Amino acid sequence: MDVLADAIDTIIQIFIYLLIATAVISWLTALNVINVRNRAVHAAMNFLYRITEPVLRPIRRVIPTMGGIDVSPVILILVLHFVGQRLLVDYLRSLA
Repeated sequence: MDVLADAIDTIIQIFIYLLIATAVISWLTALNVINVRNRAVHAAMNFLYRITEPVLRPIRRVIPTMGGIDVSPVILILVLHFVGQRLLVDYLRSLA
């Protein structure tokens, strides 16, 4: 069970990093800091969008943007951290 808990913890942590990268890239494109016409940047944005958008979309339906600020990544990070890492991983480790 310890191996399963570690694997789940690692997957959640990687997804949190992807959410942070998505938020940073969206800020940088909104401020015209990075060129979205660059192939590498476009490929990275496309990858991050395809990975994170299916999970963020239901949150955005429930909680709309507040003053032009999308708080759905922050909410998802908090949910993943507390529910995923703390409850699920601690539960799996207690079974071992």
